[in-house]
Amino acid sequence: MKIKSQRDFWSGLLFVLVGVAFAWGAMHYKFGGAAQPGPAYFPFFLGVLLALLGGLILFKALSIESDGGDPIGAIAWRPLLLIVAALVFFGLALPTLGLMLTLPAMVLMLGLASAEFRWKETVLYSLILTLASWLLFVWGLKLSIPVWPAMVGA
Repeated sequence: MKIKSQRDFWSGLLFVLVGVAFAWGAMHYKFGGAAQPGPAYFPFFLGVLLALLGGLILFKALSIESDGGDPIGAIAWRPLLLIVAALVFFGLALPTLGLMLTLPAMVLMLGLASAEFRWKETVLYSLILTLASWLLFVWGLKLSIPVWPAMVGA
């Protein structure tokens, strides 16, 4: 069996592995039924769907010829590390800095990961995302997310 597209092969394999991991992890929770789904219902079926999608991508990688084998290029370390750092920063800083400071800082870090970074666009995106997140999670869903830094007390 010959791999005809390296990109599709490795991405399909990753989809299958992540999908199986989610479905397997969901097995430790209560399933429920279609009328009253339990906590395992959504992650299990989402994992199965992801694994099936990965299987289709793997099939394509092994059966449909692509130009030059569609090789995987070099790993873009700077964007990868900045994205991971931004997510870790958000998780660690949210309880103390609050949503209104943490989210714009995270969007700025994510913007720096792009080769096409522009200050004006990044600031605009951070404002829109922060407002939309506050409207959805704090005002709409009434989640108890700290909005302002702990020292402000709001």
